[in-house]
Amino acid sequence: MNINPSESPAAQKRLYQIALWLAVFTILYNIAEGLVSVYFGYHDESIALFGFGADSFIEVLSGFGIAHMVLRIRNSPTSNRDDFERTALTVTGFAFYVLVIGLTATSMHNLWIGRKPETTLWGVIIALISLAVMWVLMIRKRKVGRQLNSAAILADVACTKVCMYMSLVLLVSSGVYELTRFAFVDTLGTLGLAYLSFKEGRECFEKAKGNSHCSCEDEQKSSKK
Repeated sequence: MNINPSESPAAQKRLYQIALWLAVFTILYNIAEGLVSVYFGYHDESIALFGFGADSFIEVLSGFGIAHMVLRIRNSPTSNRDDFERTALTVTGFAFYVLVIGLTATSMHNLWIGRKPETTLWGVIIALISLAVMWVLMIRKRKVGRQLNSAAILADVACTKVCMYMSLVLLVSSGVYELTRFAFVDTLGTLGLAYLSFKEGRECFEKAKGNSHCSCEDEQKSSKK
């Protein structure tokens, strides 16, 4: 990881502070999003919204690892991952895999008994809010990552982008169900969330095995343009 020589020490300190606040905001937002999504997902029997909320809580675990990472690279930009980050990644990876099993099993059960949500209106609302928030976070994190020339922060941008994909899956499945009342759209959306959760879990384990900050190739290329 190379610090951008064009940034003064004072500017670098300010940028790292911004990166830390972005990580803290991400944690707090995911807690709020998780609570609201799980409540309405359970109340309206929308497994896609419930699963989206459960994923938000897992993202909180990941967020603590990101916040710790920002503090580490602020103090030592060339340092490798420490035990705290590796543990956070491993726990987060297992949590994602457990979520995949739960979402897949519940989806199959709902298909078998023909259960469908009472409404998915809250799924549409929450997904729209999440898309807007994640878009702003992605833009801000990318800007800070480029200014600091930080592969680690740019890797977090890629993770935020995956959260946007999850929000988009929820929006499409909830929106189509609300318009058509097609029984299995919510279940299909749940399986889409399970697939993305599996990919996130796999990436967590890959990151925990090494010191490299994977999944940021596109961000790194774009930062050089």
